[in-house]
Amino acid sequence: EHMVRESHQDRELGTRPREIPSFHSHFTTLTITREPRSKHRAKDGAVGTSQGCATTTVTTMLFEPDRDGQTPQVVVLVGAPGMGKTTMVRKVMVEWGEGTLHTQFDFVFCIDCKAIDLPMEASVADLVSQCCPGLQVPAGKILDDQKKILFIFDGFEALEFSLVQPKAELSSDPREVKPLELTLMSLLKKTLLPKASLLITVRPVALGSLRQCLKGEYYMEILGFSAARRKEYFHRYFENPNKADMAFRFAKGNEILYSLCVIPAMSWTTCTVLEQELCGKKNLLECSKTTTGMIMFYLSQLLKHRDRDNPQVLQQFLLHLCSLAAEGIWKHKVLFEEKEIKDCGLDQPGLLPFFLNERIPREGEDHESVYAFTHLHLQEFFAAMFYVLEDDGEMDSSLGKLEKDVNKLLESYNKSRKDLNVTVRFLFGLVSQKSIEYMDKTIGCRISPRAREELLEWLQGRHRGLSHPGQALKVSEMDTFHFLFEMNEKSFTESALGHFTDLDLQETKLTLYDQMALSFCIQHWAGLGCITLKGCSFQWQDPEAEPDASVPCSGISGAGGRPGALVVWRREELPCPIHLLCRALRRRDSALQVLRLQWCQLSESCCADLAALLAEHPGLARLELADSSLGDSGVHLLCEGLRTPGCRLRILR
Repeated sequence: EHMVRESHQDRELGTRPREIPSFHSHFTTLTITREPRSKHRAKDGAVGTSQGCATTTVTTMLFEPDRDGQTPQVVVLVGAPGMGKTTMVRKVMVEWGEGTLHTQFDFVFCIDCKAIDLPMEASVADLVSQCCPGLQVPAGKILDDQKKILFIFDGFEALEFSLVQPKAELSSDPREVKPLELTLMSLLKKTLLPKASLLITVRPVALGSLRQCLKGEYYMEILGFSAARRKEYFHRYFENPNKADMAFRFAKGNEILYSLCVIPAMSWTTCTVLEQELCGKKNLLECSKTTTGMIMFYLSQLLKHRDRDNPQVLQQFLLHLCSLAAEGIWKHKVLFEEKEIKDCGLDQPGLLPFFLNERIPREGEDHESVYAFTHLHLQEFFAAMFYVLEDDGEMDSSLGKLEKDVNKLLESYNKSRKDLNVTVRFLFGLVSQKSIEYMDKTIGCRISPRAREELLEWLQGRHRGLSHPGQALKVSEMDTFHFLFEMNEKSFTESALGHFTDLDLQETKLTLYDQMALSFCIQHWAGLGCITLKGCSFQWQDPEAEPDASVPCSGISGAGGRPGALVVWRREELPCPIHLLCRALRRRDSALQVLRLQWCQLSESCCADLAALLAEHPGLARLELADSSLGDSGVHLLCEGLRTPGCRLRILR
């Protein structure tokens, strides 16, 4: 009863003020890949979904036997922020509590790593009691039958202690009181309750350190919403089917917004924004094509009914809010105590609920309420805003004094703090001329353009440092293209990339959003002479394409609960994987001479676009397609391009 009650509370995105929807009415199935331990080859902290990996829509397969009949005891659920890891945890708990799934467990205990509130020393028995206050059964008795217990660690990356602990220090007695990190590590390393099951959710950036703690684990990666599921989500969110259709058509018509809606959090944000816009209106305003623009639009909707008679109140509130957000991002902090809210001057009932969710203490807890931003991405947005929002002086907060030092933020990101990526991306988006004007006119916030020069110098300097003396200056970091795409300014992009001649990416999984960012930058990169994309994969079909569950396949439970159905993709409907790249290069003023696409697993479907590029490009002299499966018909298409009078190619490999 306790777990069902807890899991029905939506802590990630909050609920609309007018209703508290049931969990099942709003839950939309996510696309998840399951990867057995033997096939897991994490690279740079990310799980790669190889072609041999079964892609299916599951929630029932978390602890079911694999093809070899092995039942996993440890399942790691990997996903980027906002992909739905916590929602999946809540669904597991709801299904278990209702007796519909996971019935092999008598007890499920969920540890929220982002809000862990335990003494410095504790036993597993203490942990169990803390997870479920008022437990009638003695904790010791519960732990006797290990196979019937599931421990869930939600948000593993938030644990801030060392994962390297001496084996001799680990515990094997569930009643033994040890330092908290040793007790948790003993559970992970299976010296404690070795027959109990574990479900761990983690962001890709923390996967490398987690793997050192585990043995025999199974990995599942959340890929987000398929195209069909996105449509389903919109219809579940809106009560009125006409509004749902209108909102979905709007989102699908915006290429970038629709592709970002693969992330459940962005689908939620989009629906929330469009729901506000549809109130009393028959048409939808045109949305910006960047994440920053979408959130600014969202912010304007939240604030348009606020008191405009005294804009200074809102300006001061946002200054304090941004300070709190930035302090939190620097310190990996997402929960804020009531005292911090008051000390920051944020205890304003007319504004606070629009930005922060309050978490009421559970019965028996003696601490006060805690607060969190309605979503991590919103906290990151306001953290970026802290650096560019105009104010009369340095801000003081209850968490300490934080300087508005843009260079410190950028250098910290460059050296070690890769978790600052989204904040830096929003920083670029906020200082675009369009954003500055929009924030001033629509929200009444003054954004300073002073950071633009610092951002430009940083981008130019970071890649100069990566290029070797005597070699061509090259850009080899994908995030650079994300940053420029977020700003979406032709002149700034031209200045940032003007000193570089080469683009070099190695073994990168290029999502549709990555390709859009690349395409935008290539179009405004006058001096680009050489593109090298070795071992890169161009992701269009998963999860963007419509699934076709009509092909039977034994052993896999597919979409819609149909036994023996495997989710596959209609090949004839897929666009050419390198379509955006070729389209961006077909410019009469392009300086490109070398295009290397080795080990990119290109197929016949790419040849028509390549042939068109060969026929139209004014200077492409070298094309490398090593280790591709073009087929005879694909090579025939290439030859058509080679025969055209406009082809300038000299070397084909």
